[in-house]
Amino acid sequence: MAKKSVPERLSWVVDLMSVDPSDQVLEIGCGRGVAVDLVCERLTSGKITAIDRSEKAIQGAAERNSGWVADGRADLRVAAIESAEFGGQTFDKIFAVNVNLFWVRSPAKELALFQRILAPGGAVYLCWEPPGAGKAVEIDKKVSRALADHGWQSETVTGQAGDAALICLVARPS
Repeated sequence: MAKKSVPERLSWVVDLMSVDPSDQVLEIGCGRGVAVDLVCERLTSGKITAIDRSEKAIQGAAERNSGWVADGRADLRVAAIESAEFGGQTFDKIFAVNVNLFWVRSPAKELALFQRILAPGGAVYLCWEPPGAGKAVEIDKKVSRALADHGWQSETVTGQAGDAALICLVARPS
């Protein structure tokens, strides 16, 4: 069977997160589940919960990750982050790649949710592959400010995927 294509940005983000085998991970906007597969490869007793507002995307993610779902390492749900329910579940790592809501509008509701569902010592990874360095600077400024305004400390990490710039704000509650 042919190896499925993996965008460099997703490999970079999963490497950046240093997923531990027992981590509880939440992905926001999982699309067709490429990063889900990368995370599951690193888990033993841990689990990833991945959400996307698109039912079609979740169907694709379920097909791609059927083995991980069957063995309990992946839970895929149709949900938008602003209305997602997690019960009492907490996560060691929460991440989103190219989810623009964090810089195009106030993410106050989402950041408040993260405060409730992030496990002690956990981190949030908000990452993008923006079209050009100017957009990366804009995203960094807007998201850093939003995080600070809502009680988060953040560090900006940059990388490259071929000719494309990558940016990730790693955030922890203040």
